[in-house]
Amino acid sequence: MEIIQSAQPLYTVAVSLLAIILIGLSGNKDPNLRESWTILAAIIKFFMVVSMIPQILDSKVIEYSLITLLPGLEIKFRVDALALTFATTASFLWIITSFYSIGYMRTLKEHAQTRYFMCFAGAMAGAIGVAFSANLFTLFLFYETITFCTFPLVAHSEKPDAIKGARKYIVYLLGTSLAFQLFAIFLTYNVAGTLEFSNQGILAGKASNALLTVIFILFIAGVGKAAMMPLHAWLPAAMVAPGPVSALLHAVAVVKVGVFTVVKVILHVFGIDLLSQLGLGTCLAYFASFTIIVASVIALRQDNLKACLAYSTISQLSYIVLGVALLAPSGITGSILHITMHAFAKITLFFTAGTIYLVTHKTRISELAGIGKQMPFTMSAFAVASLSMIGIPPLGGFLSKWFLAIGSIEAKQIPIIIVLATSSILNASYFLPIVHAAFFKEPHYAKHQSPKPKQNMLEAPALVLIPLMITAIGTLVLFLWPSLFLDLARIVVAGVTGEN
Repeated sequence: MEIIQSAQPLYTVAVSLLAIILIGLSGNKDPNLRESWTILAAIIKFFMVVSMIPQILDSKVIEYSLITLLPGLEIKFRVDALALTFATTASFLWIITSFYSIGYMRTLKEHAQTRYFMCFAGAMAGAIGVAFSANLFTLFLFYETITFCTFPLVAHSEKPDAIKGARKYIVYLLGTSLAFQLFAIFLTYNVAGTLEFSNQGILAGKASNALLTVIFILFIAGVGKAAMMPLHAWLPAAMVAPGPVSALLHAVAVVKVGVFTVVKVILHVFGIDLLSQLGLGTCLAYFASFTIIVASVIALRQDNLKACLAYSTISQLSYIVLGVALLAPSGITGSILHITMHAFAKITLFFTAGTIYLVTHKTRISELAGIGKQMPFTMSAFAVASLSMIGIPPLGGFLSKWFLAIGSIEAKQIPIIIVLATSSILNASYFLPIVHAAFFKEPHYAKHQSPKPKQNMLEAPALVLIPLMITAIGTLVLFLWPSLFLDLARIVVAGVTGEN
């Protein structure tokens, strides 16, 4: 493995930080310029990420050390296959979400739009910073950057329910980080003498099994953004945020950073050999399975559309944790693929939920009968994304679930296959009735109303509609041409297992 020294990872992160300044300077006095900076920064960041793909596919790694504070403790960036998977997904979806945000915020004439776009850029800087972190210290800094940048987005409306939801959000995420994750990082540094990520882990033989088990539990409890039960309540509470923010939280910046951190801890702090020896991978797999099933059951009982999607997210995130916890090549592959597959499907679903509210101000599933005839493009996108979440071919969600099932067989964990099958049935049970009601049921009219009012097209403006159509189509494209993300996943697997 060849290591290339380059400041490109730093510049990629810095693009968003520069955008914050430019957006703030433009302010409300020039909305077009302000939003141009948002779009320009998103596009530049994406192409900077994509420009690193050839080197990473050639089994190279890009590194850059910014500053060393203590021996083994530095702010350092590292771009490898796992980092690039997350960064490519996040940076592309930032472009799409930026256009959607402009259409959404302008149509609703939302207040504090400058603050909104500044915080959005800050969150994306944090997400790419986490992706490109070379060690736990750098990851923690950017992990908390995301927390502080997304807090104003959750509280955006400044209404009492938004303030309450934002408080729960910050208490859960900051509380778990400071109480558990920071302590785990301190213990890791004390035991290993370094926080640098390694394909074989850094803790093997460094402490007793009991202490290593404690460190592992602290890490899992400390990554609140992964939303595993019982540390999940912040996520439904954050649904008070505007539609684009919910899409950002549930598809890219926050929850994906959480599960990405769990994956890094498993693969590059502990290593699969040590976790297998300790038996902790199996424990985590069944813990994730519990979250998958229970969250799906709760989603089934929701009438609020965004609440249903929120519990669906809690369930789907644990697929990623489950796959890597199996410690099997195909399971790890499925876990990494699901980062991208889930992102495209879930961001589409939240885009559609936001669009329905934007156009009709409806928020409840029970109000959506017949809406597919009024908003056919929006609800078609919802249907496609739903099928991907269930795991129906030819959509991306099928691929990641297929690899997870194969990984369960490789790990000789047949009960996990039952969990995956049960979860897919539950997914279908809460998504398909929405699609059926939207296209095949009549709207609820007032009693004795005759004749029935004519149904007019209610589709949203193009700036809102086109992004959700792109992400819906993306779920199909990812099934038909998954080679980039499959290749990146295989490089990760080869690195952590030592297999070619």
